[in-house]
Amino acid sequence: MTIAPLLFLDVDGPLIPFGASGGAHPTYPPAPPASVSPLLARLDPAQGLRLAALPYALVWATTWEEDANTWIAPRLGLPALPLVPWPGEEPGPAPGLHWKTTALVAYAAGRPFAWVDDEIGADDRAWVAAHHPGRALLHRVDPRRGLTATDYGTLTAWAGIPTGPA
Repeated sequence: MTIAPLLFLDVDGPLIPFGASGGAHPTYPPAPPASVSPLLARLDPAQGLRLAALPYALVWATTWEEDANTWIAPRLGLPALPLVPWPGEEPGPAPGLHWKTTALVAYAAGRPFAWVDDEIGADDRAWVAAHHPGRALLHRVDPRRGLTATDYGTLTAWAGIPTGPA
């Protein structure tokens, strides 16, 4: 039995692009209170179908934490997803390393994973290569556009799924 790789999902940038515009989608659940980000109107509900079609186990890797299940997942048509627990008052990561990197590797516990985020850098890739025994794809998403067809193609190819006629 093959276990699906994990897909760690950041929200701001990959799913809520900073360059997007437009109003709320008519099929969204009721609008959130004013205390929740007005950027939710930038979510594309089609992203949920695309994500659900990927051969991954989806996991939130975002500072939205449980709010991702309350406000993001329903708008994308996704079920509640597991969350990566973020470290508390532990020492920060090495200089140049994204603060999420070590927590994601710990959560994966050797399991293959892909991570989509708009803040991934070379130091993160090097650290994961040195500290994670499984396969890993650290895929930086352009925060102005969010996840695109090209990004989905990269994720699909990395998972080893054929794309097109044999």
